[in-house]
Formats: sequence, C-alpha cells, structure tokens
Amino acid sequence: MNHVIIVESPAKAKTLKKFLGAKYDIKASMGHIRDLPKKEIGIDTEHDFEPTYEISTDKKKIVKELNELVHKHGDTMVWLASDEDREGESIAWHLAHALKLKKGEYKRIAFHEITKPAVLAALENPRELDINLIHAQQARRVLDRLVGYKLSPLLWTKIRGGLSAGRVQSVAVRLIVDREREILAFKPEEYWNIGADLKAKKGEFQVDLAKIGDKKAEVKNKAQADKILIDLEKAKYTVADLVKKDSKREPTAPFITSSLQQEASRKLGFSVKQTMVIAQQLYEGVALGKEHTGLITYMRTDSYNLSQEFLKEVPKVIKDMYGADYVLSTPRVYTKKMKGAQEAHEAIRPTDPAKTPASVKEHLEPAQYKLYKLIWERTIACQMVAATMDLTTVTVDSGNGYTLTAKGQVIKFPGFMKAYVEGTDHPDEALADKESILPPLTVGEVCDLIKINSEQKFTQPPARYTEAMLVKKMESEGIGRPSTYAPTISTIITRGYVEKKPDKKLYPMEIGTIVNDFLMEHFPAIVDLKFTAHMEARLDNIAEGEEKWVPVIREFYTPFEKTIEEKKKSIKKGDSITEKTDEICNLCGSPMMVKLGKNGKFLSCSAYPKCKNAKPLLTEAGKEEEAKLQEEFKNEKCDKCGSPMIIRNGRFGKFLACSKYPECKTTRPLTHPLKVKCPKCGGALVEKRTRKAKIFYGCSNYPKCDFATWSKPIDDPCPVCGGLQVQAKKDLIKCEKCGKETIVEAKEGADETEE
Repeated sequence: MNHVIIVESPAKAKTLKKFLGAKYDIKASMGHIRDLPKKEIGIDTEHDFEPTYEISTDKKKIVKELNELVHKHGDTMVWLASDEDREGESIAWHLAHALKLKKGEYKRIAFHEITKPAVLAALENPRELDINLIHAQQARRVLDRLVGYKLSPLLWTKIRGGLSAGRVQSVAVRLIVDREREILAFKPEEYWNIGADLKAKKGEFQVDLAKIGDKKAEVKNKAQADKILIDLEKAKYTVADLVKKDSKREPTAPFITSSLQQEASRKLGFSVKQTMVIAQQLYEGVALGKEHTGLITYMRTDSYNLSQEFLKEVPKVIKDMYGADYVLSTPRVYTKKMKGAQEAHEAIRPTDPAKTPASVKEHLEPAQYKLYKLIWERTIACQMVAATMDLTTVTVDSGNGYTLTAKGQVIKFPGFMKAYVEGTDHPDEALADKESILPPLTVGEVCDLIKINSEQKFTQPPARYTEAMLVKKMESEGIGRPSTYAPTISTIITRGYVEKKPDKKLYPMEIGTIVNDFLMEHFPAIVDLKFTAHMEARLDNIAEGEEKWVPVIREFYTPFEKTIEEKKKSIKKGDSITEKTDEICNLCGSPMMVKLGKNGKFLSCSAYPKCKNAKPLLTEAGKEEEAKLQEEFKNEKCDKCGSPMIIRNGRFGKFLACSKYPECKTTRPLTHPLKVKCPKCGGALVEKRTRKAKIFYGCSNYPKCDFATWSKPIDDPCPVCGGLQVQAKKDLIKCEKCGKETIVEAKEGADETEE
C-alpha cells in the first residue's frame, strides 16, 4: 500500500520527511485549498446557510498534483496531518472532499509537536475527522462572510467605496477609538508626592508620606504641599512600627498564544504577526546540524497543560542548569484557562527541554533564537521552586500629625527568578522586582532628617493600546480566539483604520473613527463587546457538540438582515460625513463643506460640480502654515496665462497651480530655496521630490540647468577647491567637486547609529 501524508506547509513536510524517510510521500497543501467564492456571497441563506466552496485559483495546480499522486495507484492511504485545531480540522475536511476520498481511504492524524516520537505515535493512533470542530470553523466562516458581504456594501454606498466591516475587526477598532476619546476627554489633576531622606543609627533610608492624621495622604496643590513641608522640617522622626515577614512569589504559567504575543512585544519588541510567523518556523522544524526537528509545540493554543513526558524531563535540566535546590518535589500544575480551552492540547513549550537556547543558537536566525529563548526560559521557570524574600515595612511618626512609611525587599532565594521574570506593560511596576534594602532599625529609634523630597505630578490619561495590550484586552473580553488575534490586528492596520506609530502605540485613523461611529449608531450589536464575546462562546459550544451551527447562525442573521434592509432606505449618502462650515469658496463664493475622500476629510465647494474647488481640511496649526505659504508665494504668476498661482495639495504634497484651472493646467513645484548656490549656473538650489516622494536637491533654473544631487548641500564651500559640499552621511561631509571627505563628530547624547 502507498502512503501519502498531506500537511499545510513545505517546512512541516520537510521535517516529517527527515523522520519518516521514503516510506511516505509527504506533500504540502499550502494551507486551505477550498474557500467561499471571492466574487459572490456563496451562502444559501434560504436553505440552512449551505455554503458553496470552490478550489481557490492559486491552489488548482496543487490539487491537481495531489489528485494524481493519490489516485495513480489503486491502493493508497492518505494521512491528513494538518494542525490540531479548528482551522486544521477544516483543512483536512476540505482535502478529503476536494480529493474525493471515501471513508477508509484516509485517516486523520494530528500532533502537538513535530518530533519523531510524536509523529510516530500519531501514525499509530489515527482518528476520525471531528465534525464538531469542522462545524465550528464553518460557522465562523459563514458568520464572518455574512457580516462582511452584507455590511461592507452598505458602507460603500453610505460613506465611501473600498471600506469593510468585520465581526471581530470592528470591535478591535472600537476599542482603539474609545481609548483615544478617553485620552482626549481626560482632564489631568494635580497631586504632590512628598517624602523624606532619613538617617538612622546604622544607615540612611527614604520614607514616603502615607497619612495625614488618620486619613490617607492626598496632597492636591502647592499650598497644601508647602504647609506640609514646613511641618516636616520641624518634625521629630521616630520609628513607630517595624513589620517583617517572609513572602513567596510563584512563577507565571507557561505560554499560551496571547501571553506569548504580549511578552514577545514587551521584551523583544516583536509585532503580534512577527511573533506568530517566527513561532510557526520553530514549530514546523529547523535544521540542527544533522538533525531536523520542531523546537516548540503548537503555537495556537489556550491551554496551560504540559505533558507528563515533558514534566518528567524538566527536573534533570533544572538540576543540571541551576542546582538541586531549584527542583520542585512534584510538578506544578496550571488549571484550564477558560471555557473552550482544550486540555488535550498543551501550552507552548520546548519540545525537548535539554535543547537549551545556548545549544541551538548557532543554528537559528537571531529572531528565532530570541523567541525560542523566551519560550524555553518561561517554561523552565514555571517548574522551578518559588522565590522567597524578606519584606519589611517601616512606619515613621513625625510627632506632629504625619505618618511616613518605607518598604524594603530582600530576595533570600531567587528560585524561578534565576531563569525568568515576566515583563510588564507599565515600567513603574518593574520597580517592584528591584531590591530596596533598609538599614537595621529598631522601634522607638529617633532618626535625623537629611532632606525633604517633594514633587509636583499630574494624573495621566489611560495609555494607548500597543499590540500586546490590545491582545490582552481582547482576550479578557472574550473577543476572538488564539488564531484570530494576529490577523485581526494586521487587517485593521492594513486597511488604514488604525495606524501603528514609531512609539508602537495604535492610533485610530480618521476613516476608522468614521466607520466606527457609523456602526455604533446603526449596528450597535456588531461592535458590542458582550455580543461579540457571547458569539465566541457559542462557537465554542458548537466545537464541543453542545449546539448545532445552523440555529446559531439563523438567530444572528434574521434580525441582522432586516436591519440591513431598513438602513439601505433610511440612511442617506453623506449623512455620516458631510458637514457644513463657515468657510467660503475663494473661486465662486459658495459655502465650503466637509466631505470624505480616499485620503480622509477635505473641504469641497457646495456648488460642485459647477465649481470643483477643493482643499485640505486643516488644523489650526495647519491653517497657520497655509497662511505663511500663501504670503510667501502670493506674487507667483502663471508662466502661460499670467494668472495668480495658488497652493494646492496633491498625492506628493503641496504644489503651485494656476487659479484658472481647468482652463489653464499649469503647475509648478512648491520649492523653498536653500542658502546654497548652484555650482553649475549660480542659481538657487531647492529641495524637490520624485514621483515616489523621495527627496533630492536641484537647481531652481531647471530645465535650463540640470544640476541635481541626492545629498543635502552644505552652506560651506570646500576649503580645498571651493566646490559644493554635501552631507554624504550623518557623520560625513563630502565635496562634490574634488571628493574631499570630512568626518563630523556626533553631538553628545546623539544617536550614533548610521541611518
């Protein structure tokens, strides 16, 4: 009998081939081979939402090759070895249908790790396709298609073409928009931190103001602070109480998908998508010299479970690496995280704890090594003994109505912290892990004042979401599942609803806010957090066989379709985006209105299409800049007709255009002359841009003079030949004429990394 194993990816196929040799033909389907059609809804809403699947255009060749391989011999067993989750089960089911496999001609196998023992064990224990998992995945796909194909066209007709809405993505956008509005509405409140540096008999220490009389200290203004400072200057400081206690700190659980994404963002700076791509590589297998194996278990999971085999191997590794004192007497077990978590699955862990990060480093790419090290350390730490520490709390009485406190922490035994300490989204929290040692003190001891410390502060608005924080929020609200976090975030950024700025925070874009407000007003259920979480729970019920998928879809779709039809009639195009303004059109005198274009809101003449005047919608700062530019270029005349030139905004920035447009279509770049003269003709050099918006510097007399350079000219002639000097690199000036190079020292504190 011939044996064919079908997996999703070439990397996974390559790893399996190393284990199984020539006995099996191992092929990759490259993910899903069938899906709903791209150009139509593909769901029969009148007959139990029956989906119509078709082989994807880019997969027809693969399916043809698989068919030939499977059916060229009469006696072939097909092993469907896609991943062990709903998505993987669905891929296996689609393969069975596309290849027209009958019962008995295929077997379903799955493994949580791609190692030789795990693969051989899976081949010895095949199972049937899990129809509940298949139905749960199908329900999600149908539900998302219904929302997308019904709601997106409404956005096209009522707001702007090219927009989209989604059951999970729209909720993610709402979270970001809501947070931005919280920040904008936030009113900071003043408060003061007050403390003192004290000197005891055997050392110095710091205390913070904790109570004023019997009440918690809340200092809200400078007047209060000044009074307290005067009182504390006169105070007599006595140690009133000293509390010492032993404390234990337990390690955090091994990684699941969401916690890996969050920690990789905090500690490694990886995006959610980047984390999942690298984790996939580690899971599917890498070459370790002559060995080719998977280094981690499956990375889409919400289970904290660890296999018994793994737990048996870990103590030896811990003993060898850290010593016998760090080994647990019995394994530490973490309970199921949430409803829907599959305990047959495992947490994300190394496939072999003996493969330390150092031992595999030379075989991995830098990013692979960093992520593997993170996973290895977290998993090892979760099976190490707790950290023990001395916690000391000192209470100091001022003698005139103020109580001050200090807390000290000394780690007696680091335990798991020797291997790993979890990161935090808030840098201040990390200070808790640092040791602050107090000097020996006794109750009744009088301390001398060294100095008073006071600092004015203001309450801060809630932080904007990072990718990691958004994943954490979505997980806590029950929105989405392990496989959806990365594609959801990627989608809302790619579609321009959200922008990820250099500070790694997520900011709502104007169009994202407009679409969110439209959905909030007309389809509140779609962006309701509880509704979305409830739907996820029902999909989990389908996966567990507790509900049938068709009634779940029907319960959602019936009122949804009714609302769609109502809104088609009741909402007028532009209701959500057109706004009146007090500005008057400078060409025809009609009022200007705010409209929405593909690049966001802009001002358009209300007399359109008779008057086609349009210009950017500017902030106050933008209006000031525009006024300065208008003043600077107010005397510019058209070369062809002599009419005034006006400033317009195009895809490559601002430019000068004839005010007689469309009768006269003359345009000129909006150029600011530099102080440097053109070395060829003596004209002014100006900054210019290519069609791809790349900056260069050219002569203002173009096309009469064609001098141009990519490097920024310097307003100092070459000391050798008097030629033009340019900034060739951040720390290098070069003469364009004789080639002389001058090294420029970086300013103190500057970033010396070359761009």
